[in-house]
Amino acid sequence: MQYDEAMSYLQNLTKFGFNFGLGRIQELLRRLGDPQDRLKVVHVGGTNGKGSTLAMVASVLSAAGYATGAFTSPHLHSYTERYQINGVQISPERVAALITGLKPHLEAMVAQGFEHPTEFEVSTAMAFQYFYEEGVDFLVLEVGLGGAIDSTNVVKNPLVTVITNVAMDHMDYLGHTIKEIATVKAGIIKPGAPLVTACTGEALAVMERFCREKGAPMVLVEGNSGGGTPGPVSGSGDGLPGDGNAGHAGPTDSQVREKGHSAARVPLKPEVNGAFPLYRTVFWEAGPGSFDLGGQYLTVHGLHRIYRDLFIPLLGRHQLANAAGAVAVVELLAEQGYPVSEAALYRGLAAVRWPARLEIVSRDPLVLLDGAHNYDGAGSLARALDDYFSGKGVVLVIGMLGDKERGRVIHELAPRSRAVVVTKPNSPRAGDWQRLAVEARKYTPEVYTIESIPGAVRHALSLARPGELVCITGSLYMVAEARELFLNRDGTGN
Repeated sequence: MQYDEAMSYLQNLTKFGFNFGLGRIQELLRRLGDPQDRLKVVHVGGTNGKGSTLAMVASVLSAAGYATGAFTSPHLHSYTERYQINGVQISPERVAALITGLKPHLEAMVAQGFEHPTEFEVSTAMAFQYFYEEGVDFLVLEVGLGGAIDSTNVVKNPLVTVITNVAMDHMDYLGHTIKEIATVKAGIIKPGAPLVTACTGEALAVMERFCREKGAPMVLVEGNSGGGTPGPVSGSGDGLPGDGNAGHAGPTDSQVREKGHSAARVPLKPEVNGAFPLYRTVFWEAGPGSFDLGGQYLTVHGLHRIYRDLFIPLLGRHQLANAAGAVAVVELLAEQGYPVSEAALYRGLAAVRWPARLEIVSRDPLVLLDGAHNYDGAGSLARALDDYFSGKGVVLVIGMLGDKERGRVIHELAPRSRAVVVTKPNSPRAGDWQRLAVEARKYTPEVYTIESIPGAVRHALSLARPGELVCITGSLYMVAEARELFLNRDGTGN
């Protein structure tokens, strides 16, 4: 098959929809020789931030000289974005070859009475096969949806798992409470594999329970965006294990106590072989004036040293927690014999790219893109508007899918907007997309509905006064279509 034909074949598999369970992909991978079992995997899940965290981990490992594969979904502009090695996308020809190779297995499965794998199951199987054939040192693997029965959860022995956070999203599939959703996401936790998480409250309690049951060490990511002092940190040493580089020692218990914090968190004590690895904490902090539109600086009190003035070219307070989580992952890999120098950590974080997440795509006029497709993401975007654009008028362009908490999202964003342009995501799940305008009018009188995404962007640009910000947000696919306008030319769509 040629690329276009292969993509048409793959897209036709969307007719099988969401069909959860691991049986189909396990059978498909068995026929391929179980390539997933031959890969060193960092498995990354969570409601928001998992893609950013994955990008940071992959960038650091690449900077350290490792051949690092990254599998993400969905893509913005091209399907090839989903499969990258050291930041280089898979070629269209290779995609076509992989799908051509998988097709006979899919046909044989159906002929033998198995259910046909879904589009995402086939995409995931392709990822394992591709990265195995390429002989990558690591695969940083993003969960598609949920965790427990997501296609990526065929990985049996990840080196590290990450669950960034848990918020209300995909409730029709994952549950209607934080506890229910967290329980599904915690399904990626594996026996003995350390977990890195920034979860809080009920979600954290779920993670703790799963770690007890699985005998999995847990590293908790905590932080202070106001530039305060660090919380408890366990572990000390000269640097990342095995990297041969001197580093800063972490704060001692007495130093922590002197700054008004408890010395150490009580270790978890499950009934797993009578013992449990220490519950450790990584703490991040950022002081006033540590960010601008080019990125931001933070200090991370890691498991083995303090990393001062780390730079990430990503905006938003939430990215500080993601960066600290990425540091924890790298340190845990080093503990397992995969060293990363401090210099590589700094270089990798400074080089990370993750488009359409608080991304400035135009300076004149000032245009911000962000795929804030759920309530938690809208909260992060609202904080970023307050942090970076306080006092500026905002013209909001928004289009959301019908299964999202649209009223709550508008409640976060519309009060910060002088005008709102509602548009329709290009998806059968768009539903009553104009309903969003009804919600927006509760907060601002200047609301427009324009079905065409290019038309909505052009209208927003015409509304913006000198010095104002145009903020484009909502469904990631909608934001991607808007982004193409700025990549192609100047945002006019002409």
